[in-house]
Amino acid sequence: MVKGFIFDLDGTVYLGNKLIEGALETIQYLKTNGHKVVFFTNKSISTRQDYVQKLNHLGIEVTLENVVNSNYITAKYLKRHMISSDAVYVIGEEALLEELREEGIRVTKDSSEANYIVLGWDRAFNYEKLNNAYQAWVKNNAVIIATNPDRTCPVIGGQLPDCASMIGAMEGATGKSVDLIMGKPSKLAAEFVVKEILELSPQHCYMVGDRLETDIKMGIENGLNTILVLTGIATIDMVKASAEKPTYILESIKDIPYLQEIVSTH
Repeated sequence: MVKGFIFDLDGTVYLGNKLIEGALETIQYLKTNGHKVVFFTNKSISTRQDYVQKLNHLGIEVTLENVVNSNYITAKYLKRHMISSDAVYVIGEEALLEELREEGIRVTKDSSEANYIVLGWDRAFNYEKLNNAYQAWVKNNAVIIATNPDRTCPVIGGQLPDCASMIGAMEGATGKSVDLIMGKPSKLAAEFVVKEILELSPQHCYMVGDRLETDIKMGIENGLNTILVLTGIATIDMVKASAEKPTYILESIKDIPYLQEIVSTH
């Protein structure tokens, strides 16, 4: 039976510019045995095309159709819900802006025009940007959308603050939660990947990642099997303390071919 595998990237398939041991072999094994593979990252500071180029450079053959990021989910959502006169004020980097424009989303630097606010990871985040977004919310009742809820991004040697920092600033200013989160663990993201890309039933899909609060939570809440790998953020102690309990816990991606239910499908 064909199964679908949704792989997180940072901390799961690679760290920095280095593949995690066994990643290439595992992905090749799954593809050879007829399974479907999709790569899904919450990271908003690179485009889908950037990820295609990076994965290909690392030896993993992939096309744009098999890569999803939180920017893409955000752009698709806005395209379906905005009208022609609507505009978006964006806190984020060029990759996010580029992918919104590719879907025909009208982006504005004038907060007085904005009906939507999009929050992404922004390494040049400052008070001016926060104030602009806040004014759009106050004056226009702008809908606040975040690309992803990740607190940090794993890198070689540690972690960096991620989009949750921008969310925290905005929620601190408005006194309310953001309206929508587009990336993992949202239901919208899960349904998009499972139904529109993998075209499989959730019970035949596996979410593979290193984060309990995004990867594993999305899988559990949407009926997917879940595989937590210990090569990124999560540790065994975190699992013990968490309400999100993965179906499987593996040292790394290289152990996936040895799962009995995967082995028995060919």
